[in-house]
Amino acid sequence: MAKLYFRYGAMNCGKTALLLQAVHNYESRNMHVLILKPSKDTKGENTIVSRIGLSKKVDHLIKEDDDLYKYISKIQKEIDCIFVDEAQFLKREQVDQLLLITIDKNIPVICYGLRSDFNTNGFEGSTRLLEIAHTIEELKTICKCGAKATFNIRKVNDKYVFEGDQLAIDGEQNVTYESLCPKCYYKIKNNYYKKSSKRK
Repeated sequence: MAKLYFRYGAMNCGKTALLLQAVHNYESRNMHVLILKPSKDTKGENTIVSRIGLSKKVDHLIKEDDDLYKYISKIQKEIDCIFVDEAQFLKREQVDQLLLITIDKNIPVICYGLRSDFNTNGFEGSTRLLEIAHTIEELKTICKCGAKATFNIRKVNDKYVFEGDQLAIDGEQNVTYESLCPKCYYKIKNNYYKKSSKRK
């Protein structure tokens, strides 16, 4: 039976590069894949882009109201595997639709994404994936201190911030992200709020 996979990790753990490597493995064996990503991820527009320079055009940009089960049902060709980049931006219902694809159509679906945002809150898509995916795998990266990084911290104009919308794309409007271990994350967060209270 096909499975729904969720491979998650902090920023810079190589999610997109690993997705592209897996796509290459399928295609080198003359197998047919479908690459999807939410349209909310405007980085690269209709292309997925890895920080190490790899890129590939997606087959479909997922809109918020897309029914993925219906979309896959309309495709008149064999699909051996479906890959979803930036899966944290999916709607809860869309994750359920991906699970149904694995059950009804016996097509494996491999999702890559973040578990939580810059305030350690879960994204809708990733939270649902953690609840129902058949297989969950953590992709590891390291903090600047050398410990395992599990959190993402946001910078605007190279300054740490803990306020703002959940969605802010890396590289747009002077926004960047850094992956940190919990100890380093909370040290920076505590210092941020101490400075903020002094300014008041």
